[in-house]
Amino acid sequence: MPPLPRAGSRMRKFEIITNTTKDPERSFEKEVCRFLSENGGEWVTRRTEGFEPDCMLVLGGDGTVLRAASGTWGRKLPILGINLGTLGYLAETEKENWKEDLLQLMDGCYAVENRMMIAGQLQGTQRRCDALNDIVIARTGALRIMSYDVYVNGKFLNTYHADGMIVCTPTGSTAYNLSAGGPIVEPGAEMMVLTPICPHQINIRSIVLSAKDRIEIVIGATSRESDLLAEADFDGNERVELHTGDRFVIEKSEKTTRLIKLERRSFLETLHRKMRVLESV
Repeated sequence: MPPLPRAGSRMRKFEIITNTTKDPERSFEKEVCRFLSENGGEWVTRRTEGFEPDCMLVLGGDGTVLRAASGTWGRKLPILGINLGTLGYLAETEKENWKEDLLQLMDGCYAVENRMMIAGQLQGTQRRCDALNDIVIARTGALRIMSYDVYVNGKFLNTYHADGMIVCTPTGSTAYNLSAGGPIVEPGAEMMVLTPICPHQINIRSIVLSAKDRIEIVIGATSRESDLLAEADFDGNERVELHTGDRFVIEKSEKTTRLIKLERRSFLETLHRKMRVLESV
């Protein structure tokens, strides 16, 4: 697959984030740092005052990219992930060709994709959290069915009896949403997907909504308990505690995540390649 033509500024300064579970001795990180230094690059392995990186280099899988992304939203720092795991949609580079890709990046042959994000907030509170992949609302503790009253733009949509509810971005459509039977969405699109987790109803499907819509999910009561404890999970990084009657609001975030793209390969080609890897595992 031919690389992208030179389109951006040459990158020379990198902030490196490493998943030490996948690279416990930091041996791969050291190899990357040495390679950058040998080719005129500068780097730090933690945010450092006075050092303004051109790019955040993430060594790990999609989970590492998601965690690292939260540190770039205010800085508008583009991210390049080097995949050290088995399956990754956010990590652009595979471990076997990382040197060629870094040289390409340093030469300015790349593009930057702006990925839509979503934000969630418990109504009546000030805390507002953002997610690149998804916001998942589910019961904490014992697994038991819950009811969720869902409103879109103030109008009642449906009451879902399910183990939980997923609201995802196009980027997150290939994550938990896909496992729960939701649709795959081209990551450059502007929309949200609402998917119930293990619904206890026949013919319940995901719903694709506009990025301009406002989703409200109300935690319903059950006959067994007057107060249920649930939580809203943001990309697996942050959590908000919820109780029966709470109204949780989800809408498009003002923030975006910037991901570096190095090849002309389309999303569908990447999807086909990743699915074949998954089938072979």
